[in-house]
Amino acid sequence: MQKLHVSYSPIARAVLVGLTLSSLVACGQYSADEQANVDRVESQQQNESVKQTKPAQRPQQDQSIKAVHPIAKHQREKRAVSQMQTARTSNFAAAQGLADSSYYYEQGNNENYQKFSDLSVVAVAEQPVSTFSADVDSASYANMRRFINNGQLPPKDAVRVEELINYFSYDYATGNDAALSIEQPIAIDTLLTASPWNSNNQLIRIGVSAYKADTSIRPAANVVFLVDVSGSMQSQEKLPLLKQSMLLMLNNLKASDNVAIVTYASGTGVALRATSVKDKHKIVAAINGLQAGGSTNGSAGIELAYNQAQQGFIEGGINHVYLMSDGDLNVGITDIDELKHRITQKRKAGVQFSTIGFGTGNYNDHLMEQLADNGNGVAGYIDTLHEAQKLLVDQLGSSLHTVAHDVKFQVEFNPRMVSEYRLLGYENRQLERADFNNDKKDAGDMGAGHSVTAIYEITPVGKPGLIDPLVFQQQKQNKMAKPQVNEALAEVRVRYKKAQSQASEKYAQRVFSQDLVDFEQANNDDRFAIAVAAFGQKLRANEQLDELAYQQIIDWANAAKGQDKFGYRAEFVKLARLTNTLALQSPITPQPQQLPELEYAVQPLPVTLPARIDANNEELSQ
Repeated sequence: MQKLHVSYSPIARAVLVGLTLSSLVACGQYSADEQANVDRVESQQQNESVKQTKPAQRPQQDQSIKAVHPIAKHQREKRAVSQMQTARTSNFAAAQGLADSSYYYEQGNNENYQKFSDLSVVAVAEQPVSTFSADVDSASYANMRRFINNGQLPPKDAVRVEELINYFSYDYATGNDAALSIEQPIAIDTLLTASPWNSNNQLIRIGVSAYKADTSIRPAANVVFLVDVSGSMQSQEKLPLLKQSMLLMLNNLKASDNVAIVTYASGTGVALRATSVKDKHKIVAAINGLQAGGSTNGSAGIELAYNQAQQGFIEGGINHVYLMSDGDLNVGITDIDELKHRITQKRKAGVQFSTIGFGTGNYNDHLMEQLADNGNGVAGYIDTLHEAQKLLVDQLGSSLHTVAHDVKFQVEFNPRMVSEYRLLGYENRQLERADFNNDKKDAGDMGAGHSVTAIYEITPVGKPGLIDPLVFQQQKQNKMAKPQVNEALAEVRVRYKKAQSQASEKYAQRVFSQDLVDFEQANNDDRFAIAVAAFGQKLRANEQLDELAYQQIIDWANAAKGQDKFGYRAEFVKLARLTNTLALQSPITPQPQQLPELEYAVQPLPVTLPARIDANNEELSQ
């Protein structure tokens, strides 16, 4: 192989080495020990070079360049190769960004997601009861949208199907029922329809709607913003967007509400003690004064936020901490379980905890979701100001004003009518069967106007399934009475507690086979929710939908947009179309390229400095 000879003057070498070192240190391309060795050797060589600056001494100086320390030469070449590979990979990613986005996610992304598998198909004869907690989070949808709009398919663990479904509101008939009130805060609606992706199966859609309490009757709120102002929050889509989001929310709080602002970075501080919304100018000034810098001591910040929440605590009112961060809590936390336990304790004392995520590259989705779950709050993600409008303005009443808490679902399937089932999503919301009647077991909350949707795919008895029946169970099954006319397929149960109660109540409703409607005859809300569920499963590469094309999902969703007051469903259709384009690209995996060897020759090359340009883009003389 032909060798590439590269040489530099002493000054140019010093500048280039310094730039290369600083760039690679920032990128973490080599270890601290290697850095120390190179720094020491380079420093010695630069000192020798600086001492020899007179023209008569130049030849001797060149000899010093030639006698490169072997460690320095090895590390220099190692860094140069690494840097060139990084540049080539980055350029390749930019050119082929639509090809195989998962490769670039794995290579250049430090985001953290909980790994989980889709729920399996379950035989009713072996396990007829399914129990899970309500979930009103929406972070996964907004985060998924961010990936797709950036030309990447999201990593599968970033996709939680239930959060995609529940990102949208559905106008179930019971949700507008005049009978709903603070005393009767929720109602159930069910649908039985044919599965559009498997002709042998059916879908049971469960919809629970919460009372749409008027804002005027909402109790006064004590809101504490816990704001991450560490160095990782400097980019435009982080702290600047965060501050805009806070201002939007502030404009929709009531005059009876209080706001406090706690900041954390290397240290913590109180940017604003509990202040009445009537003094809006004071709150606005505190928000506008937030600046980023330092590492991230999230644990200490949370403690200080709770301290402020306690000082402004409203008995009988709403007390809520909002953590606003990229989730990169890199110092101060030694035990996440202890932190979650602390949030749970404060929740029991009357202070809820929500998380709002921002940014890309180091977003810790897993931690943000866990903290919100333990605080009975909402886990959201804001990628645009429009999302801030949706989450912190349009849905502010839902996130602040809880009308039902510890909401649990339980579905019992009739083994004479249903042979198999699987729940779409809710993987990390699963509960034990006994948890349903245990009032001490925590579950998700529902705010005013919230709706929660869950979808089961079922296989009726007599249709081909995926699981062979057990031999002895089959004998027992044969002795069972034959199904009766109008026999129920399943019973859906919901258990919840009223806002100020510690005793739960149960609501039950049955699903009957004669309720079956063709998929095309289902209403817009139902067809759209099912399309979103299919989309989420496709993103997670669920084998049950291997034969289903994205284009079919696009057609279902596009035909079911309905009135779409805010355009969220139309936006979903656009995202699905872009996803289809991304998925159709041939995956390309960059191959390692052989790079030329580097040698340092004796003769220095002339250094050409960049031209100086004036304000009129004209070149100035050097």
